Amino acid sequence: MMRLRTLFKKEVLEVTRNPAALLPVALVAVISLALPFAVTVIVPALAGQRLGDDADLLKVSLVAGVHEELSADGRVQLFLFQQFLMVFLLMPITGAMALAAHAVVGEKQARTLEPLLATPITTLELLVAKVLGALVPTLAIALAGLMLYFVCIGLFAEPGVVSAMLDARSAVLVGIIAPAAALVSLQSAIVISSRVNDARTAQQFGVLIIIPLTAILVAQFTGTLWLSATMLAVLGLGLFGIWILLTVASVALFEREAILTRWK
Repeated sequence: MMRLRTLFKKEVLEVTRNPAALLPVALVAVISLALPFAVTVIVPALAGQRLGDDADLLKVSLVAGVHEELSADGRVQLFLFQQFLMVFLLMPITGAMALAAHAVVGEKQARTLEPLLATPITTLELLVAKVLGALVPTLAIALAGLMLYFVCIGLFAEPGVVSAMLDARSAVLVGIIAPAAALVSLQSAIVISSRVNDARTAQQFGVLIIIPLTAILVAQFTGTLWLSATMLAVLGLGLFGIWILLTVASVALFEREAILTRWK
């Protein structure tokens, strides 16, 4: 644990020395924050129409529950804000992929990987530290944006929407789905980064985790699929299991000596 903490501090220190590396994460978070309110508040106001007047939207919103305490506009807003919550939590992962994909390739290009691998640290410690080094700053930005997200819902949405958002489903999305999906994506980028010479290749492979999650989002927006809190929890635990298996595979594929000789 001491070696792991030291490696983690090293990764975080490198990020803090280059705050511009977090700029893509911050920009994606801002866009993810602005998009829901543009769709649910700004566009209807400019068009002079209410969300509750759209029969199709009102019908689809029923999959999120009846919520008789809310107005028609409030039910549609609740449905849309719940969908955008998953988008908001997952989109910053794409920005963090640059950090993770560059983790090993960048060390090699900077000629700092060789002395690092010559130390007594294990491959598992090295890979986990690099994943956490990219994950923690990203989640910190996402959580700050999440707090602002709920504050803005309370200010601009219909009365009662923000309290309806604070349910078990949102808690599972924030506490399980978001970190689990991030771990799988970043771990994929780390292991691929250790096998290739180009950080962009690792980044592109890591983002593949977004594809099935995007398909789930599209299905939920159309109302053909609705994942309850229990189903999301099972999905999140499955992602954690995939991360563990991927971490074990990463250690086997890393090949410290081969990397040093092949990348000379």
